[in-house]
Amino acid sequence: MTARFEPGAAVRVRLDDPKGHCRTPHYCRGRSGVVERICGAFRDPEELAYGGEGLPKQPLYRVRFAQAELWPDYAGPAGDCVEIEIYEHWLEAAG
Repeated sequence: MTARFEPGAAVRVRLDDPKGHCRTPHYCRGRSGVVERICGAFRDPEELAYGGEGLPKQPLYRVRFAQAELWPDYAGPAGDCVEIEIYEHWLEAAG
């Protein structure tokens, strides 16, 4: 597995709405965060859902988002965040 992003990298989730099974939540699409860690490489669940092999394996990242990045009306503390595990094919470099 060769991961495209390292921990600390600024990333943005693709703004896309494909048909069928999708593991990436709608509320984080088009939003920017920071890679917290690389979780490993796994078969792509979006392909597995339709009987495919899910290969090649895809790097899976835990990405940290500020709450206000996901929900602009968020009124809680500025340091509050959400961490979401997202496959590499959903991420692009931010900045």
